[in-house]
Amino acid sequence: MARILIAEDEPAVREFVTRALAQHRYQVTAVADGSLALEELRRAEYDRLLTDIVMPELDGIALALSAARDYPALRIVMMTGYAAERQRAHNLDALIHRVVPKPFSLQQICDAVAEAREND
Repeated sequence: MARILIAEDEPAVREFVTRALAQHRYQVTAVADGSLALEELRRAEYDRLLTDIVMPELDGIALALSAARDYPALRIVMMTGYAAERQRAHNLDALIHRVVPKPFSLQQICDAVAEAREND
């Protein structure tokens, strides 16, 4: 069973994504920002990181850069509702698997995580 870490500052989105992935038999941990995600990555081993790009404290881009450096086997999927932020993330193509635009459906987010898993 893949372990997924979610970093999302919006409680409703965090809950939606957590429930969606848990229903697809993933083991899910969710935190509210990038700083908490880095702490969690130090505490436990994860297969995937699903992170929002725009967050307080430490944004998803900085989180992805740090996580990719320290945990090279970790697959990273990003989500954002901002076109400019999507472009920033696409500049990190070597580090991230996919950028999912918000709003997204339950199926879209689950497919993105599944594809990251399949491409190991």
